Amino acid sequence: MLLIYNIALRLYYCAVFTVSFFNGKAKLWVSGRRNISYKKYEQSIWFHFASLGEFEQGRPVLEYYREKYPDKKIVITFFSPSGYEIRKNTPLADAVYYLPLDTAANARNFIDAIQPAIAIFTKYEYWYHFFNELNKREIPLYIISGIFRPEQVFFKWYGSLHRKILSFVTWFFVQDERSTELLKNIGIENVSISGDTRFDRVWANAQQPKELQPVNDFKNGHKVFIAGSTWPDDEILTAALVNDYADWKFIFAPHEISEEKITKLISLLPFNSAIRYSQLAADHLPLTNYQTLIIDNIGMLSSLYQYGDLAYIGGGFGVGIHNTLEAAAFGLPVIFGPNYSRFKEANDLVTLQAGYSINDEAELKSTVAYLLENGERYKTICQKAAAYVQEHTGATATIVEHIKL
Repeated sequence: MLLIYNIALRLYYCAVFTVSFFNGKAKLWVSGRRNISYKKYEQSIWFHFASLGEFEQGRPVLEYYREKYPDKKIVITFFSPSGYEIRKNTPLADAVYYLPLDTAANARNFIDAIQPAIAIFTKYEYWYHFFNELNKREIPLYIISGIFRPEQVFFKWYGSLHRKILSFVTWFFVQDERSTELLKNIGIENVSISGDTRFDRVWANAQQPKELQPVNDFKNGHKVFIAGSTWPDDEILTAALVNDYADWKFIFAPHEISEEKITKLISLLPFNSAIRYSQLAADHLPLTNYQTLIIDNIGMLSSLYQYGDLAYIGGGFGVGIHNTLEAAAFGLPVIFGPNYSRFKEANDLVTLQAGYSINDEAELKSTVAYLLENGERYKTICQKAAAYVQEHTGATATIVEHIKL
């Protein structure tokens, strides 16, 4: 099985390398792993994040160790360019790298260089050679905010190698009871429920959000509908609301911000009704002339929700919805597409009637109308959304109490 794993990784690399000739993200993935020179440390704390979402999820724990141990070196690795390219200069780390391809030699060389005292992986990403090397050197390895589902390979008859990978982990901090039961069913007892550190992150952000004066100027006292992390299918639906709510302002924060994607989004909106965020400071345009603001950068969304009254979260017409908690923390009702079943918080919000799944334009319009027709009901829904987030904070404190250097 290990031979198949090694071959599959190399085939994956070859596939990404081939795609990199005409795909910018793949090109970054490949080039970022070439000829890396690692800083050598006598000891470090190693955090790994798959991408930007996992970075934000694990950030409260990262911030704790940065503050608690200011003299310790912190090393961050990312698997995806969307995490590395945005956070490669974060002051929370002394060094930030792409995670090298999971080979035995790469694992030895990387760990030789950074000499981690502990390694902390957020939510998922299980790499045989890195985990094995940490285990051989008796370096504690922790999974935080982990979540497991029955359909994952660990729980299949053919998942023996992946179960072996799990055996290298020192402790699992998981989000829910189901994850605990699944792990215990395959003989893993070193697990406890801590909850999800994302709640700590989004709640803290909602208490002290970064002020965005251009967005506040755009809002100018109007009600605001925010469409966050949208994909084309989401944008077709939400753009249809603009004409129906002429007294509202709309903010779109697309998941992808290439010129092609932004241009296509603008084409869906009423003529001359939209302005890009990048134009605000550059052109000093009169914001009263525009109904729609398009965020053409990455990293602002978590602060945007403070200006909103309703939120639509993208991704639900693809593989799955994006972060609903950022909006809920500000007390916004959240609307999203049908593919949300894998996301516990989305299911919880639906159960609480603070989250609403829609399948088409008609359902989107009827849901918005329902949310707005009764002021007292709307206020109650907003309170439910914020209370849900606040009630689920505390995972960070549980985790750092257990993990000692």
